Amino acid sequence: MQRFLCGCIRAFIFCVLPMTLAHNPCFAQSNELSSASAAHVDTSAKSTKDPNANILIELERMRARIVELEAQLRAQSGNLAAPNAIELSQPQPLTSNNSIAAASTLNQAIPERTAPAPVLVTDAKKAVAEPFAFADFTWLNGTSREKDVPLDTKFFTPEIRVDTSYIYDFNHPQDHTLVGSSESGRTQEVQLQQLGVGGDFHYDNVRGSLMTQFGLYSTMTPRNDPTPGEGQWNLDNAYRYISEAYGGYHFNVLHGVNVDAGIFMSYIGLFSYYNFDNWTYQPSYVSSNTPWFFNGVRMQVFLTDKLKIEPWFINGWQSYGSANHRPGLGMQVLWRPNGKWSILGNQYAVGRDAVGAPNRTRFHTDDSIEYKYYDNPGNFFDKAAFSLTLDAGCESGSGVTCFANSRGLPKQYFLGGMLYTRFWFNRDRFGLTLGGGGIDNPGRYLVLLPPINGATAFSGTPYFTENPGDQYKAYDWSTTFDYMPSQYITFRTEFDRRGANVPYFAGKGGVTPPGGNQGAPGSLVAGFTPDLRKTESRINLAILVKF
Repeated sequence: MQRFLCGCIRAFIFCVLPMTLAHNPCFAQSNELSSASAAHVDTSAKSTKDPNANILIELERMRARIVELEAQLRAQSGNLAAPNAIELSQPQPLTSNNSIAAASTLNQAIPERTAPAPVLVTDAKKAVAEPFAFADFTWLNGTSREKDVPLDTKFFTPEIRVDTSYIYDFNHPQDHTLVGSSESGRTQEVQLQQLGVGGDFHYDNVRGSLMTQFGLYSTMTPRNDPTPGEGQWNLDNAYRYISEAYGGYHFNVLHGVNVDAGIFMSYIGLFSYYNFDNWTYQPSYVSSNTPWFFNGVRMQVFLTDKLKIEPWFINGWQSYGSANHRPGLGMQVLWRPNGKWSILGNQYAVGRDAVGAPNRTRFHTDDSIEYKYYDNPGNFFDKAAFSLTLDAGCESGSGVTCFANSRGLPKQYFLGGMLYTRFWFNRDRFGLTLGGGGIDNPGRYLVLLPPINGATAFSGTPYFTENPGDQYKAYDWSTTFDYMPSQYITFRTEFDRRGANVPYFAGKGGVTPPGGNQGAPGSLVAGFTPDLRKTESRINLAILVKF
């Protein structure tokens, strides 16, 4: 209403009243006044001898008051458009030169009007920075390098992944079986390692995520979990085609708190379960032999936009179920102080994860540092970074110990590390990764069991035992070259060299009995001996797609 009244008064003063004065005889007489005498008009012009001057003075006072009211309205509402600059600083000319001069003199006594300073309207709660959004972290190993999601919506963010590979093994196993890798399983063949379709649901703070897994992942991953052998309902089949699926809620406290339950990707080992996200196709043992998923409940607490703490309550160490009726507890701490550093720590304890050893407790620590030490987008060589991961763990109870003791029980521990460096060229179109690592794992409790005669983690096999005291030491190194013409595709070529202190990798004779698997999984077959070698060299060729 105030705005409407101000507009009416302005229209009257600047449009109607000037026309009225133009037809006033007294105003017409004032045209004969000289500009010199008009320049000296002041408040004494209220004299009855010059009524038109009095009118002009009142006009200017009203005009100033209107401007003051408009300023108050803008301060209150914050959205009233600023008056036209010409309209504010230059009154519309009347028909008299004397009137113009008088008005000019009066304007000198009125301070120049400027638009009032904007009023800052603050909410009761200040906006909270989104975690880890202050920099571009797509350079990280284990993180998707996508910067845009083509089909993102307010309710659903879709995701499609395709991983197709051809692996040339210089050992030439006759059964085309690759041993000791959770990333690929066949050689001398074009194979679909993974087809994943899913995405993230998000609405009204409710969260949900689903990613399917078809291809070799759907058989290779479940066979490495021994817990389906405990109880019924075929857990390995129930979860076979799901790599991650969870639901939860986002709480608007601190910088966000998420509570989720279901199957979700593990962070132990730094590398992602999905090869598109990684610097190499075949990770070192620290990643390849540690969990790719957890089944349980997690809470992500973002204390700041640079620091996350994430407790876990999970069924066990990469297990769909529980091996010995005791769940595992874990914790992740992720700190990214700036766009160059990512510091990650994962801890696991309490869980009893060895089937058949009910009192054996597992402990593990996994810690990584990633650092981008060069970044110059204008150069052909535009970026460089490295990652360093160190792992340590052990098992204690049911006949083994973390450390030597007076009873002479065998030590059962895990020590491992890996170091990689990555270079990017030509605006990130090309990538070169060099690196490798090694492990020492007496008892072999984290070594991937060779699939001899269809052996699984539950069945075991007498051809490659995993008993307390069994030694296993291994090393690997690789060179990886990537061509990335788009953020959604990678053409990868990689050379891998791996070795162990005991025969482990498939040789020319392979690990499958003549005529196929026979008897119970992993059992002895008369007249058959698997061909295991201490070394392996291979070339991985892959096309990796993600939308």
